[in-house]
Amino acid sequence: MTVKISRRAALRRAAFVAVGVAVGSQALSSPARAAEKSPDPDKMREAIRKAQERNKRVLSGNSSKNGWEMEKVVNDRGHVYTRPVPGTALDGIQVRMAEVETVLVHVVSRFHYEIDTLRKGEVIGWRTPDSVRKRLAESNLASGTAVQIRPGSYPSGVRGGFYPMEELVIRDILAECEGVVRWGGDDSTPDESLFYIDVPPGDKRLTEVAQKIRSWAFMPGRGSGVLVDTLQPQRRDAAKRLARQQA
Repeated sequence: MTVKISRRAALRRAAFVAVGVAVGSQALSSPARAAEKSPDPDKMREAIRKAQERNKRVLSGNSSKNGWEMEKVVNDRGHVYTRPVPGTALDGIQVRMAEVETVLVHVVSRFHYEIDTLRKGEVIGWRTPDSVRKRLAESNLASGTAVQIRPGSYPSGVRGGFYPMEELVIRDILAECEGVVRWGGDDSTPDESLFYIDVPPGDKRLTEVAQKIRSWAFMPGRGSGVLVDTLQPQRRDAAKRLARQQA
């Protein structure tokens, strides 16, 4: 079920942020006079106005199924932008920046290297809030916290689209992400194309997994693009354990 976020609360939050920015900017520009001069009221009002306009344009006021706020636009001063997937022919995927981006790009990248080569147009990220079913996990696409890989090949409501060895790789990817990513193929209404963040905003597990993935860039033999033995006992045990937890 989606969560309704008060429009007034969202605008007030943006106003407080804008005031903080205005005050901080003035203090930095004239430190010697910061203690004796109040912020310019006109600048504060303008900063608040711009923040409110930005929120109206970007924020939907509703959260997706996983608790992240759905956004109405992409690449336009919100949190969702088109991000590259190195090593692929994709034009990029539209996902939420920072930790979410790191984790979902890793998922897509491992799929590309270990299951099948991905081509332009085969991965969908963000979708508008009015184009997703709010009660299903696909709503997570509208918050930039999910991707669909070849949705035309793995349609919603159908199971069994992957060969057994391909599913082993999917299970290994999920285990590597330590439960912060869920596969839509495990949902009651299956969507085997869907992979989404399965923790709420601010969950430290997401930060920790993202940091782990980033660290692999400096470690030879780690990260996506390096083939792993998904049948290795320790990896299989971790994958089976997580599958039971997410069932």
